[in-house]
Amino acid sequence: MPHLVAILAYDRLCTFEFGCAVELFALERPELEAVDWYRYAVCAVEPGPLRAMGGVQVQAPHGLAMLARADTIVVPGWRDAAERPPEVLLRALQRAWRRGARICSICSGVFVLAHAGLLAGRRATTHWRHAERLASEFPDITVDVSALYVDEGQAITSAGSAAGLDMLLHLVRRDHGARVANTVAQRLVMSPHRDGGQAQFVPRPMPSAEESSIARLLDWLRENARQAHTVDSMAAFAQMSRRTLQRRFKDSTGLSPQDWLVRERVAIAKELLETHPTMPIDAVADLAGLGSPESLRRHFRLHRLPAPSRYRQIFSEPVLRPFG
Repeated sequence: MPHLVAILAYDRLCTFEFGCAVELFALERPELEAVDWYRYAVCAVEPGPLRAMGGVQVQAPHGLAMLARADTIVVPGWRDAAERPPEVLLRALQRAWRRGARICSICSGVFVLAHAGLLAGRRATTHWRHAERLASEFPDITVDVSALYVDEGQAITSAGSAAGLDMLLHLVRRDHGARVANTVAQRLVMSPHRDGGQAQFVPRPMPSAEESSIARLLDWLRENARQAHTVDSMAAFAQMSRRTLQRRFKDSTGLSPQDWLVRERVAIAKELLETHPTMPIDAVADLAGLGSPESLRRHFRLHRLPAPSRYRQIFSEPVLRPFG
């Protein structure tokens, strides 16, 4: 049987996040003729009709018993980060987890997984507005506020509402490969992949002189990624101490200087592989600042990407028949 996705619905439902999951898994997809697409079930957490944002009412055809059969469970943003979810829901998720179901959350839905004890000792993300509460209430969870989504294998969490689409498309990529994910993204009119490590758009005050220096440093590093860089050389360019640079860099990007530089170099290498199908792999590694093909392969592996040659092959393959 095709993979069964259970999408939770509850009173005071977050309609956008719920709609994202329905759009991904419940929509008919004639453009994917040869793909064994998902089955789906909308499952009510409590008796209906359920009130949703905007005065909408939702009548779900299934209850929590369906979670016993689901391969993937999607938890849209929870109605109140300060409210403990119903025990009947938490127990149903725990049972599904024990038998190996994949459980995913969008935005504040992460609190449902946290209360169920599914994220202890794991990395997770949520909307930046909820990150401090999540870290405070659940200190055994490593909260990554810079991520659009965090894939821990059986548990996948995403940031704010729109990041849920990035996560859900990532699931399609995991299950069906890049070609299918690219086709689904094409119909959604969205990028097939945004870097999962990209910092969330957190509102900040007007930049200080130090923050402007960091912005100039980022531009300079992008333009000169091929060169060798150290924290000391970056600090010298930004005209600040090594310690101040590390603190301000972390505040601005969510990453250390060296981690950010590696991610940027991997992104450059990905772009070169996608846009220059005949460029030798050693030239890609050199231009991206990663030095050697061995280093390039190692960093792709660390970022959970296919090997460079396979990555190029995936992006050079034609997508499936366009829709419409």
